Amino acid sequence: MRAMVPVVSRRFGRTAASGALALALVAGFSPVGPAGSPHAAVPAAAAASALTPAQQLARLTLYQRIGKVLMMGVPATGANATTLNTLTRFHVGNVFLSGRSYGGTAATHAVVARINATVGQQSTGGLPRFIATDQEGGYVQVLNGPGFTDMPTALHQGTWSTAYLQAQAAKWARQLRSAGVNVNLAPVGDTVPSAAFAPYNSPIGYWHREYGYTSYVVADHVDAFTRGMKAGGVAPVVKHFPGLGRVTKNTDTSGNVKDTITTRYSAYRRPFARAANNGTRWIMVSNAYYTRIDPHHIGTFSPVIMKTMIRHDLAFKGIVISDDLCNARQLSPWSYATRAKTFFKNGGTMLLCVNPTALPTMYWALLAEAERSPSFRATINAAALEVLDTQAGN
Repeated sequence: MRAMVPVVSRRFGRTAASGALALALVAGFSPVGPAGSPHAAVPAAAAASALTPAQQLARLTLYQRIGKVLMMGVPATGANATTLNTLTRFHVGNVFLSGRSYGGTAATHAVVARINATVGQQSTGGLPRFIATDQEGGYVQVLNGPGFTDMPTALHQGTWSTAYLQAQAAKWARQLRSAGVNVNLAPVGDTVPSAAFAPYNSPIGYWHREYGYTSYVVADHVDAFTRGMKAGGVAPVVKHFPGLGRVTKNTDTSGNVKDTITTRYSAYRRPFARAANNGTRWIMVSNAYYTRIDPHHIGTFSPVIMKTMIRHDLAFKGIVISDDLCNARQLSPWSYATRAKTFFKNGGTMLLCVNPTALPTMYWALLAEAERSPSFRATINAAALEVLDTQAGN
């Protein structure tokens, strides 16, 4: 479908005072202390937005810090009262507009405005949310209708010049921005190795989600799409590292999905490396197994993939977001609690849960582990700071 603990010293070079504060925060100290319940009072939005990321983190309760590293699915046609209550009670800091909407930009803007007005920024400590959707084109375009272009498939986009694709992506981004969306879970950086194999590649090639059949073509067009999105004011998310182009089954609908081809230094990393090099701040990790990289862990549980390959090999600075950890069939062997804790312990920054009814279980598991373990609390703090840094453009 559709996120390594940062190095502390990299982030806190603003002043000696802010550096000391941030080091204390990542170690688990909070000047305001964790609140007694998930409904604690928080600073006003205007005051919070003027602070540095380290100062913002200092004013968040542990409850809000956990919410800051979660992204929850909300129907693109609008959230019901139960979903709005979940967003509020669990301080969810990021929203994914899911499903399909055909109401156009004005209708989507109204959906986002209702979320922000009903839930309010008090729940998130006075901080704005990332509002994301899935706007690749072709068969994967959540938002449709007046004001939204009918986007072609990535395979068709791959026949365009990179200059033209960049211009089109900037236009699509402006449409998303006008609707209140500031993150796009696109482009697909997966390389399908041949046109002959594409029909058998269930998650990507079958749906024409690939830009082409070599890592060079894919990298060029991923680069153009990401640059266009950023020019239009929307953060692109390159997915699904280290690639789903060589599997036959889809992790959304099947279990035990394995890639037996990709290696740590495979050329198939090229589109993701190019994106990281051009300043893209979001990479989504695949739920597949990669037997020649880390045969014992799926991508979203793998420290080799998230820490070694993404953070070290790609020198990536930004948000490592999971593919959906709630509805995907590939995750069925693990409880929601195990999924959430394992993802963050092994290098994830933001957990995507498309199913809003599953999020509370994950939230309580993360909270219990953070209250029990100082090292895990430091992991959550570091992930929340990464999100705040990215939100601030640092």
